[in-house]
Amino acid sequence: MAEARFDETIHAPVRLRICGMLRRVDELDFAVLRDTLEVSDATLSKHLKTLASAGHVSTRKASSAGRKDSRQITWLSLTKAGRSAFDAHVRALQEIAGPAGPAD
Repeated sequence: MAEARFDETIHAPVRLRICGMLRRVDELDFAVLRDTLEVSDATLSKHLKTLASAGHVSTRKASSAGRKDSRQITWLSLTKAGRSAFDAHVRALQEIAGPAGPAD
């Protein structure tokens, strides 16, 4: 288990949600991620580019048997380094928050 480490790149709200969604799956379709996050293509692309530049996210394009046109689906996944960085970031947030106690 990696030690807790705050990651400024991951911490931005949309990027944190992207990593959280990708952490649960092997890969996810760009359109599904965009629709779930309720952001534009441009907004999602910008955040994915930042995460990819940091080595946290990888993409692959594949054609779909269900499509009648030549457009490809963009599949997204967290890299091994991205999973490790996200897990360390979550642990850092847990340390900052401290243990959960009874509600006031």
